[in-house]
Amino acid sequence: QVQLVESGGGSVQAGGSLRLSCEASRITSSINTMGWYRQAPGKQRELVALSFSSGITRYSDSVKGRFTISRDNTKNIWYLQMLSLKPDDTAVYYCNFAARGINYWGQGTRVTVSS
Repeated sequence: QVQLVESGGGSVQAGGSLRLSCEASRITSSINTMGWYRQAPGKQRELVALSFSSGITRYSDSVKGRFTISRDNTKNIWYLQMLSLKPDDTAVYYCNFAARGINYWGQGTRVTVSS
C-alpha cells in the first residue's frame, strides 16, 4: 500500500512563501499522477495542482502563476512551491497520488496566511 507523508505547512503573512513536500513509499507504478488539493474551513476539497508522469502539469486558476508543482521521480517526492500567498490560500493541504485507478492521500498539512 502506498503511504504518503507531507511536510512543510505553517503560518505566514500575505505575500510570503512556503514549500510543501510529499514523500511516497511503496510506489510500484511509473505511470501516475501526483497532486495537491486543499480544503478551507467550511468548503469542499479542491484541486490545486497536478503533475502527470508525462510531464504535464495543471493548476487551478486561483493559484496559476503563484504556485509550482514539481516532482523528483528518483525519490518519489513532489513539492508545491507557493509564492505570493494570500489569506484565501489558508487551508489544509493534502497531497494525492493516483495510479491504476486508486487514489492515496496524505494526512494533510495546515497553511495559514494572515493579512
